Amino acid sequence: MNHVRRGSGKPLLLLHGLGGSRRSWSTILDDLAAHREVIAVDLPGFGETPPLDGETSIATLADAVANFLGERRLLGIDVVGSSMGARLALELARRRLVGATVALDPGGFWRGWEKHVFVNSIRLSIRLVRALQPAMPLLTASAAGRSLLFAQFSAAPWAIPPDATLDEMRSFAASPSFDELLESLVFGPPQEGISAALQPGPIAIGWGRNDLVCFPNQARRALARFPGARLHWFERCGHFPQWDRPAETIRLILETTAGESAVTPSARSTVPAAR
Repeated sequence: MNHVRRGSGKPLLLLHGLGGSRRSWSTILDDLAAHREVIAVDLPGFGETPPLDGETSIATLADAVANFLGERRLLGIDVVGSSMGARLALELARRRLVGATVALDPGGFWRGWEKHVFVNSIRLSIRLVRALQPAMPLLTASAAGRSLLFAQFSAAPWAIPPDATLDEMRSFAASPSFDELLESLVFGPPQEGISAALQPGPIAIGWGRNDLVCFPNQARRALARFPGARLHWFERCGHFPQWDRPAETIRLILETTAGESAVTPSARSTVPAAR
């Protein structure tokens, strides 16, 4: 699993969303690395990591991440996920494989018509993104172009750094697991939860008030599955708080993961060097 490691201190795992890559965290990665050892991965079938053999789903991605962590003696690591990666982070918490968990606008809590609105809008978006690849550098360099491309994902798309938007559009178009995982995420088994008494560490669920991908009313469904979690609302924020509210996102992450880690310094010292 391709990944980068930055900084020092208590380790922190970052899990990107559908179609993204480790570069999806570029707006906050360096600032987080000033406080923590940050490990940002390309999930299987995204970025520079090849797809899984066989089925790609939240369950099989969770298996792959668990193997990645186990091989590096990082089970119990604190984790942050965005969108699909947030649902994956919650699944890892449900399996008690991670420590403190921050889930930013997690997918997987749609119902009824919301599923069809989401999946059809994303299908249309990915077709458009793939068709526009030759023009993507020009489009993402322009505030007007970013506003058109990211209106569904950001409350202020014109303000997202151009390099971050170009990375995301390149990754979306090139991800071999995108289509299969989209179907599985929406129409596959629903996310199971965990009681407050059994959760392995603090869980914070962050949600943008202006999220047009995972509507804000879905937050209560996520809390029903994870009743021990606390909910943090990001005002004037769309689907990606790390883009729209980067400083506030960093604060939420550091506050939620401030406790002792299940990964000990001795275990970290034996971890092989990153790729």
